[in-house]
Amino acid sequence: MHRSQVAGNFLQDIRFALRQLRRSPVFALTAAVTLALGLSAAIAIFAFVDAALLKPLPYRDPSRLVGVYERIQIFPQSNLSYADYLDWKRLNTSFTSLAAYQGTGATMTTSDRVERVPAARVSDDFFETLGVAPILGRDFRPGEDRPEAPRTVLLSYGAWQKRYGGRPDALGQTVTLNDSPNLIIGVLPRGFHFAPAEPADFWLSLHASNPCELRRSCHNLYGVARLKDDVSIEAASANVAAIAGQLEQLYPDSNRGQGSAIVPLTDVIVGTIRPVLLLLISGAGLLLLLAAVNVASLLLVRSEGRRRELAVRAALGASSARIVAQFVTEGAVLVAIGSVLGLLTAYWTIGLLTSLVPANLAAKMPFVLDLGLTPRVLGFTAGLACLAVILFAATPALRVRSSGARQGLTESRRGTSGMTWHRLASKLVVVEIAAAIVLLVGAGLLGKSLYRLLHVDIGLQADRLATVTVTAPNLKYSKNEQTVALLQQIEDRVRSLPGVQSVGSSSRRPLVGGNTMWIRVAGRPYNGEHNDVHYREVTSTYFSTIQARLIRGRYFRDDEDASKPPVVIINQTLARQYFPGDDPLHRQLLYAPPSTQPTMEIVGIVDDLKESALDSETPATIYVPFAQDPTNGFSVFVRTSQAEASVLPALIAAIHEIDAALPTFGASTMRDLVNDSQSAYLRRSSASLVGGFAALAWILGVVGLYGIVAYSVSQRTREIGVRVALGAQRGAIYRLVLGEAGWLTALGVALGLACAVGASALMGNLLFGVRPWDPPTLLVAAGILGLSALVASFVPARRAGSVSPVEALRSE
Repeated sequence: MHRSQVAGNFLQDIRFALRQLRRSPVFALTAAVTLALGLSAAIAIFAFVDAALLKPLPYRDPSRLVGVYERIQIFPQSNLSYADYLDWKRLNTSFTSLAAYQGTGATMTTSDRVERVPAARVSDDFFETLGVAPILGRDFRPGEDRPEAPRTVLLSYGAWQKRYGGRPDALGQTVTLNDSPNLIIGVLPRGFHFAPAEPADFWLSLHASNPCELRRSCHNLYGVARLKDDVSIEAASANVAAIAGQLEQLYPDSNRGQGSAIVPLTDVIVGTIRPVLLLLISGAGLLLLLAAVNVASLLLVRSEGRRRELAVRAALGASSARIVAQFVTEGAVLVAIGSVLGLLTAYWTIGLLTSLVPANLAAKMPFVLDLGLTPRVLGFTAGLACLAVILFAATPALRVRSSGARQGLTESRRGTSGMTWHRLASKLVVVEIAAAIVLLVGAGLLGKSLYRLLHVDIGLQADRLATVTVTAPNLKYSKNEQTVALLQQIEDRVRSLPGVQSVGSSSRRPLVGGNTMWIRVAGRPYNGEHNDVHYREVTSTYFSTIQARLIRGRYFRDDEDASKPPVVIINQTLARQYFPGDDPLHRQLLYAPPSTQPTMEIVGIVDDLKESALDSETPATIYVPFAQDPTNGFSVFVRTSQAEASVLPALIAAIHEIDAALPTFGASTMRDLVNDSQSAYLRRSSASLVGGFAALAWILGVVGLYGIVAYSVSQRTREIGVRVALGAQRGAIYRLVLGEAGWLTALGVALGLACAVGASALMGNLLFGVRPWDPPTLLVAAGILGLSALVASFVPARRAGSVSPVEALRSE
């Protein structure tokens, strides 16, 4: 066939396809919208999967980068101590470089204010290890992170634009961070991010000189390394584990029971989000399958109505290839419309999902910055569209071609071919119902997990509780007495605010973890074992302010300061773990390894506070009076009789009345801290999206069932008329139609429940407080779909029951 004739036929087929769709607007709109819904979900979730899991990290040869950790019993991936880091760096034979980092923030002092800014501390070879070079200025030089070296800093691209207007003369300027002048030496690339240390506007050289970093037993750093070309992760793990074993022999007091852990850097950055994304892409795939099945069913129904038309065309000389080409063109036009609608909806959905990421988590998920309809996402869309064209073209083409031209001209439209289609469509409906059940069960389990997570006992009353964090500059508050006096002033001033019922402070907020200490029990043998417990400094009114439950003993007294014997309060987990079957009150604890510190008397036991993530086990925790071990950073908690969010501006203003230069940050309600925590966000987003998929799947499944039952009734009109003429009652006709729908529904539900149990077991990491085979959830999902199927089937059953025998026979 000549090329011009092929082009002409193609254009003619397109015009004919558009004309056919205009003649059937309800069919065209239904098919296009159904396809668009399935495509938009798949495209939007794939955009997240692509950015987080498929797109390589923005570093040189990222597959050779690994996260480096120490490992103890309660922390499989623990911080490094500075001394251990130096030994690992010196002794390893697996890395071309090993760098350290710490994302802590910094206090920036300018001529008119002091503010807390996002910042990170890194070793001099950190950016060289990642393979990232500044776009302006230079990187750190070897030795520039030593305590005696001049202090230098690199700016993030965002900080350069926001704080220095993108001016080149920012280089060479000095910025005061943590009370020390730092020379700005470079600007990092626009797209640079390193999630484990983010957010960070300023990247300071390490300068390991604080008291923690001078002790081998104090762990506050993390490592990132580049593997040598011929070294695997397994070999590197063995190498570093051997070094950890050597250090354990050399330094038993600080390193006993301390191992190592090496993991791919990709797992460090996206490890927590990977299960969520895999779950969502699976859910989106099921929804897309449902949409495709529904559209295929619509096309099958439509092909039945066109059988005579196509038979006439075949009888007039149209070849099979020409007819198939027509179906391909019609499928392509329909898919093109659905794809455009799907892309538009996906673009809107991506923006919506991005905006729902809490600000405190966005920096830890840098891939959200790269979301959009990228070339890879568009390629994925094109691939789905091609598959859809093949499916939607082949479905009616094979159906019509199987019956032949003469049969299309002569057979009754309620003949054998109609029943053949009915059997095929019935199987598709079973698949739809099963997929809908899987999504409904998944959404139910995730929703139940979220509810139980948000209602987990955190050991305090979150309502009417507000908090803000304060950092006292070291230069102005260098002595412990000054810090204690400052906090006392703050609490006294805040206590006088309208609506404030009580005020208390802690060195750390609940839910965030961190700050551990080694302890031992006085009078018991000690062999250097790691008894790691969480450690908090709190004021005497802290527990009463957050309304923690005192189990036994007492709270701290106001006068328990450095001049008084040390005292501690412990939580129930510590009591159970270290004093099983014993009374811990008035027992003595010591810091470990052995030191000259005096013993600490246990004066109280409080119910467990959730001092780590919502979905993690509550750790053993000790609380000491703030005045006996003060720290320059603390969080102030306020119990108020009014809406807690309304007190935050007054709270911050009251603190600044005492010292206008005090940096305050993280102002929030306790309820928001719970709701916006990472574990809650991951489950909320999963439950919401899978719930949306399930709702659409439920609609598509019910509509599909209605369609097959209605079609069955239309095909059996004559049979039903004969039954009525022979005396069949309306109830018998109802049972006939509803029985068919019931069998299809039962098969779909049974298959779906079996698949749902298997699928739920795979998402066990996302479940909290609920089993994958949770009977109530399975029964509710089956009940929802079963009841909906009954309602959907009743309409065609009622129509069947009102069939007139005379009209039914006349229609033939």
